[in-house]
Amino acid sequence: MILRTAVAAALLVAPVAFAQTTPTTAVEKVFYLYGLGFGMNLDSMHLEPAEVELVVAGLRDGYSGAPPKVTPGENEDPIEKLNSIVRDRARAATRSFLAEQKNASGAQIHPSGLIMTEIVAGTGAQPTSTQTVKVHYHGTLPDGSVFDSSVERGTPAEFPLNRVIECWTEGVGKMKVGGKSRLVCPPEIAYGDRGSPGRIPPGSALVFEVELLGISEAP
Repeated sequence: MILRTAVAAALLVAPVAFAQTTPTTAVEKVFYLYGLGFGMNLDSMHLEPAEVELVVAGLRDGYSGAPPKVTPGENEDPIEKLNSIVRDRARAATRSFLAEQKNASGAQIHPSGLIMTEIVAGTGAQPTSTQTVKVHYHGTLPDGSVFDSSVERGTPAEFPLNRVIECWTEGVGKMKVGGKSRLVCPPEIAYGDRGSPGRIPPGSALVFEVELLGISEAP
């Protein structure tokens, strides 16, 4: 992480030796991908534009050796503090979002916290947790941004139902082949406070539209 941040800082603030903005050589593409990855990590934190500017200012001063405008305390970890801020924001947004979703038409609220709404009723078999399912899915954060989608990739996914997040094991396990449902997953049965770096903020709820295409026995 330290190395990655340092390289990203160089990309953001150091004078570049080539004029083109689109990388063409293998070396240019490597540097670009380092910066891209760092930017994607920031994007997953859903920072305000002014906060991103502060991050860039810190990178610039750190890379150039300018006197720091803020001196951290001896035992302070700015990365951990940033994660804490992002996590607290996500928790607050999640509480509000889940309260709204519980009142949605047709929503079924389960003891685990799963909020499930049937879109299309299935007529086929219902999977057990030890079976492999074939699905099409579209996953979004509460603000509607897409973090993963087999629909957008155009290729269904297959996986053992007991090797995914708890929300999926429970929700897809209640579906029948041919059915389509909307699963609203609280963080406790999704990725919790750890999130998924680069994709899902810590403490975030998730929304999936899942279509169950088929069932097979797990290998």
